[in-house]
Amino acid sequence: MSISPSSSAQAARENVARRLRDLRRNAGLTVTELASQCHWHHAKTSRIENARTPPSPADIRSWCGATGAEDQVEDLIAASQDAESLYREWRQRVRAGLRKLQDSYVELYRATDLLRTYSPVLVPGLLQTEGYARALLSTNARLLDIPDDAAEAASARLQRSRIIHEPGHRFVMVVEEAVLYYQLGNADAMAAQLGYLLTAGALPAVSLGVIPMSTRERTLWPQETFDVHDDTLVSVELISAEVNITQPSEIALYIKAFERLRRMAVYGADARALILRAIEALR
Repeated sequence: MSISPSSSAQAARENVARRLRDLRRNAGLTVTELASQCHWHHAKTSRIENARTPPSPADIRSWCGATGAEDQVEDLIAASQDAESLYREWRQRVRAGLRKLQDSYVELYRATDLLRTYSPVLVPGLLQTEGYARALLSTNARLLDIPDDAAEAASARLQRSRIIHEPGHRFVMVVEEAVLYYQLGNADAMAAQLGYLLTAGALPAVSLGVIPMSTRERTLWPQETFDVHDDTLVSVELISAEVNITQPSEIALYIKAFERLRRMAVYGADARALILRAIEALR
């Protein structure tokens, strides 16, 4: 099984590029002729048509003006902006600060009835304690070379996490056992985080599974961190970007992968035993 988390974004970009190329061809213009009418170099036309450079709204207006397709301007601008929203670099997302980034997810979580989360390296965001979240977000700030407002962002993340207590939502979360040993913050912060997992795993709306490191003959190797919002959106976290997947066939593949991972996990008393063992290892 091979999953390409950026293919939905690329497919959307290519769709916009194809529509623009068709407009040029239907207008009987060469690449050079269109570039001349738009007052830019012909290489820019080629980059846009080959989906290597996303067109700006001004580019699309010029393109449609040159090809006599002014009636398609707004639709193409909307399609291009949607395509770019599927792949969003963290550097762009955090320009207004880490706290604003946390707040931006609230409506998405509120609109989700069933959230499936898989994480091979971190405690899922909705189950993070303030100390753990603060250490994680501070590390991210240093990596991205941005101002460190981790304390405010961690507080916002905890406010967002209250959704697990609101009616009408279900949360199925699966982590690798290694997550319990990757220490963020000091030992006290990590112990508090692991202790909270013991409580959170017993919440009525939460199913928390842990895939033991001792699992033999795994049916799927560890994957990237991802969330499945109902059956309509998959959000994948990469080092450099967040990839939002909306293509039904890819969503189905992620759900299939999640089910394989979920079936390898242990729950209830067995999961608690793994968490307690990790707590003991901190001493």
